[in-house]
Amino acid sequence: MTTQVSVQQLKAMLVQRLNLKGVTADSFADDAPLFGPQGLGLDSVDALELVLAIESEYGIQIQDAEVGKEAFASAKVLCEFVNSRRDAAAAGREQGA
Repeated sequence: MTTQVSVQQLKAMLVQRLNLKGVTADSFADDAPLFGPQGLGLDSVDALELVLAIESEYGIQIQDAEVGKEAFASAKVLCEFVNSRRDAAAAGREQGA
């Protein structure tokens, strides 16, 4: 079974990998939007960086823009997405063994 990623861990990775100046993992709510003026204010360049960070950090590919748009709604939603994909991948490996 895969170890679950916490929202706090994911937020810390997000802040570090996107090099968000003046932002800490504790400075934004778990359910705050990642994109747009009401949340962190990430933009399309940040989206690409976030996709690459998720792929390298957690081994999860986000191949579809619609999936990414849904998954990137907030840190909490992204955390649930990452954990569900990791669990599915682990289950697939166990069945193949």
